[in-house]
Amino acid sequence: MTAARHDARALVGFAHALFTRAGMRDDIARDVADVLVDGDLLGHTTHGLALAALYLDELAKGSMTRSGEPRVVAAAPAAQTWDGGRLPGPWLTLRALDAAMTMASTQGTGTVVIRRSHHIACLAAYLRRATDRGMMALVHCSDPVAASVAPFGAVSAVFTPNPLAAGIPTSGDPILLDVSASYTTNGLTGRLHKAGRKLPHPWVQDARGNATDDPRVLFEEPKGTLLPLGGLDAGHKGYALALLIEATTAALSGFGRADPKEGWGATVFVQALDPRAFGGLDAFRRQMDWLVAACHDATPRPGVERVRLPGERGLKLMREQLAHGVELHPTILPALRPWAEKFGVPVPAANLNLGSENLGSEP
Repeated sequence: MTAARHDARALVGFAHALFTRAGMRDDIARDVADVLVDGDLLGHTTHGLALAALYLDELAKGSMTRSGEPRVVAAAPAAQTWDGGRLPGPWLTLRALDAAMTMASTQGTGTVVIRRSHHIACLAAYLRRATDRGMMALVHCSDPVAASVAPFGAVSAVFTPNPLAAGIPTSGDPILLDVSASYTTNGLTGRLHKAGRKLPHPWVQDARGNATDDPRVLFEEPKGTLLPLGGLDAGHKGYALALLIEATTAALSGFGRADPKEGWGATVFVQALDPRAFGGLDAFRRQMDWLVAACHDATPRPGVERVRLPGERGLKLMREQLAHGVELHPTILPALRPWAEKFGVPVPAANLNLGSENLGSEP
């Protein structure tokens, strides 16, 4: 079997052209396009270009701001709070990470929280910008409008999946964490529901509290919910993480679920830590390198070929796709073709057809 592949630079140019034709400022559009394609390169196919059609719809409705700057609400030597004014989340998050790293370079750490951002796409896509500079990065996100995850012991939704990501430098590839406080995401359950497919495991529950692998329970009345990480047995752990992320995003920014709804968006926490201000970068890497080696050398259980580190699969996939072309999920370009026709932007041709190895994309 063969799989159509697309040049990553061509995909960035395609998305950039769509966003600028929709009225987004050029530099903002470039950053948004870069982050979305990075999501696909890392294998996060529900949080890459799959979001572009949704973002274009938000621009058309006026729910996403096309241009402008964030407003600084509060500032201290190592902490800032911004009002994002519903500007595109990927651009805001990149600017926040830059500001956090600038503060960390003199203060050891820097934190920016953003209220009233729009959606920020794939959290893992931001991390290497810090780890390449020998810094740690933490990114947390919540959506104060949406509710799809039940607290542990409940059947009614309170939270979003509330993802958290961390980039940790080593002497080799960085460790890239990108996980949610829920078992699964709205993007994946929505995609599988449209395709009539099931989840790999019972990661959701129906309105009566029965765990199931059928995402249909999230879309039929009475609606079910996503289960917190740990499910019915140990979901108190995911519930605790969700509360922590609500505290670092909504509570620190002073804007969240207690406020009037403004539409699909995000409240964001971005923190950079510079090991040079603590035990030193060399010492930091020495400790992390030991752990990387110990994990790689750990005896795998039956059925596991070798132990990997978080982000290892995604970075391998990124290198392969940069070299051989991006294998887009088959639903992505059909969703973007109407926008391409509307704006007169050519859809990138699949210029590479290689053997369809399973490179590890999401189901």
